[in-house]
Amino acid sequence: MPVDVVHYTDPGCPWAYSAEPFVRALEWRYGDGLNWRTCLIGLAEDPQRYIDAGYTGEKMTQWHIEFRDRFGMPFGTAPRERPAATGLACRLVVSARREGHEAADAVMRAMRFSWFTDPRPHDSLEVLEPIVRSVPGVDADAVLAGLDDPAVEAAYLADKRESRTILPPATAQGKTADTDGEERYTAPSLTFARDGVMLVAAGWQPLAAYDVCIANLDPALPQRGPAGPEETLPAFPRGLTTYEVALLRCERNDDPDLAATEWDLIALAASGRARRVAVGHDALWLPV
Repeated sequence: MPVDVVHYTDPGCPWAYSAEPFVRALEWRYGDGLNWRTCLIGLAEDPQRYIDAGYTGEKMTQWHIEFRDRFGMPFGTAPRERPAATGLACRLVVSARREGHEAADAVMRAMRFSWFTDPRPHDSLEVLEPIVRSVPGVDADAVLAGLDDPAVEAAYLADKRESRTILPPATAQGKTADTDGEERYTAPSLTFARDGVMLVAAGWQPLAAYDVCIANLDPALPQRGPAGPEETLPAFPRGLTTYEVALLRCERNDDPDLAATEWDLIALAASGRARRVAVGHDALWLPV
């Protein structure tokens, strides 16, 4: 019986984007032993909220440099035009979710790579539609048409309500926010549940915290050990960043070795066994 995981997140949150390697690591280690569900927070319906709070494109880009250097995901350093609302992107993810978790995750991941490397505001169809259409294996026309479907809007509003239901409050560790009149978990937050028992990893957490939650719910859950890019890249046909590959080759809580990982990835690409696609200051490595 798998462990049920609910991932509270938002396409425009740099903390959630920087936690992508942890999600990939959990997917690699536990595979079908985890049953994922994504719940969209909907951080902002209008960019004015950020503007009123003093956010500027320049300031956000400067903050993103800190995320890049601390957590290793690809970021761009061109000054952003302005802050962006996330509601439209969230609705597109919810629309894609009608095709299943994998489709929704693929759409959100593609949007995130663009969101944090392209300085344009990602709160218009002019920017977001080409991203949706770039995702292989997803019915882009259906995803875009879903924006006019009342069922998609209802599902998105249900996500927002759920993400603002803090249960149980004692587990939040202070990692909540009240940005629109309702207290919510910050992104990313994960809950793990099995046989009526729920464990909460609220807000930003290290990968080890997720491992501990899973081990407490099912210490016998089968898992894969660390592996090099020759094995991990084929398991993720949509690609992995350098940091993600480095994390998947680590022994449990060891620190990733980015230099050694990039060395091996370059060798794979040079031999025709991997493909490198530049993303921000880094790259997405894809199997061939």
